[in-house]
Amino acid sequence: MNEKKQVGIWIRVSTDMQVKDESPEHHEKRARYYAESRDWEVVTVYRLDAISGKTVIDQPEAKRMLADVRSGRISGLIFSKLARLARNTKELLEFADIFREYSADLISLAEAIDTSTPAGRLFFTIIAAMAQWEREEISSRVAASVPIRAQLGKSLGGAAPFGYRWDNKELKIDEAEAPIRVLMFETFRTVRRIQTTANILNEKGYCTRSGDKFSDNTVNRLLRDPMAKGERRANYTKSPGKGKQWQYKPADEWVIIPCPAIVSVELWEECNAILTEQERKRTKTGRQAIHLLTGYLHCACGGKMAIRHAHRNYICPACKNRIDATTIDHILHEQLKGRIASLDPTQYRTEKDAELANAERLYAVTTTERERLAKRRTNLVSMRADGDIDKAAFHEEYKPLEARLAQLDNELPALEAAMSYARVQRQSAETVLEDAKTLYEQWEELPFEQKRGIVETIVRQIVIGTDTVEIAFDYAPAPLGNPGNYLRNHMGSWKPPA
Repeated sequence: MNEKKQVGIWIRVSTDMQVKDESPEHHEKRARYYAESRDWEVVTVYRLDAISGKTVIDQPEAKRMLADVRSGRISGLIFSKLARLARNTKELLEFADIFREYSADLISLAEAIDTSTPAGRLFFTIIAAMAQWEREEISSRVAASVPIRAQLGKSLGGAAPFGYRWDNKELKIDEAEAPIRVLMFETFRTVRRIQTTANILNEKGYCTRSGDKFSDNTVNRLLRDPMAKGERRANYTKSPGKGKQWQYKPADEWVIIPCPAIVSVELWEECNAILTEQERKRTKTGRQAIHLLTGYLHCACGGKMAIRHAHRNYICPACKNRIDATTIDHILHEQLKGRIASLDPTQYRTEKDAELANAERLYAVTTTERERLAKRRTNLVSMRADGDIDKAAFHEEYKPLEARLAQLDNELPALEAAMSYARVQRQSAETVLEDAKTLYEQWEELPFEQKRGIVETIVRQIVIGTDTVEIAFDYAPAPLGNPGNYLRNHMGSWKPPA
């Protein structure tokens, strides 16, 4: 039996005083009902009382929440709406990046965003695009300023490389370090080995600017840097994230600025030609195995099936059950055909719209009833204060009225959760249907990467028996009003022809 998904609930209120419908308790109940409808387990609640949404990422509760995401304690966070998570766009992007990195989900009830569903995963795509756009905008501005700052003789930031120094914002050759860098090039040209070059420099008593011994990585970097031959690069690297190795940008984005040369162009190019040839010989280009359903095939015995080496069969390592890759691809294709034929997207949308409309009407009726009773309660209190009703008559009517209001206050969050769930299910199913249609109709024309992406959206798993194939599609239209008992899968099955 699979363990339940563990989630947290995020509640942030900006003032100490909240009207009843916006109370933290109301938001928590609504989130709990939604978690129940998805058969998730709520393990913790993060409360930020009287905290502005301008910046929250450094708040203790936000840090606790992110620590729980990174540790795996929670794999999802439910909140009432995006503005309650963070009003600051930059912080919202940071939250989304962290959740995506650790495969955790964001669930916004007001916007019907649930990134555990196919349609909800589009949110991560949009957020990633926004973040990429923001980074590119910053990069573009920085790139545009680099040549201007260079022409003005201003520093572009960072320490000068080994062999150079900054002198009144002007890059100059360091007379103490430059001879060591020249010796590095000349030594490598002779010995043709990076580690040997580093050893020779260390044995001669030379060291880096920080006082450390030269390593093979340091020697390789300094030999590769074209600055030594008088070509200073700027705007040529980017950071893929904290703790990750910097990457090169496309060459057309680089800015090349002339600078004083330490070695001749001929010596630099001779050494780099040696390095390039050595790297080419070390790199072995192997054939990459590409299989559409890798990771989705499970044997009926419980093992996970995979293609090994040059075989064309998915094989279970436990019982040696196998199926040909071409055969299972064909079965999936045919199952999609039958699935699409049996489903009418227009009819489905009509049914889901009707279910959602019914839930919304019930919510509206319940809200109206609560308002009516609340008004009646206020009138009773006024009548008692004015002496128009005695104490016994007041209590006789007030107590059941108060009990009914408490009951409605418990019902409203459940109805809101049901509406949120219905919206998410409708959007998710439409996404799956559209992907299934694309995968079937354009099967031969689609590139592998797109096929694989659609499979990841619509297929949950495929179970291979000795003479059967069971395909579980990740598509679950759910009836309203029955939280916790929703149909999780629509199963398609195949048996070999007699």
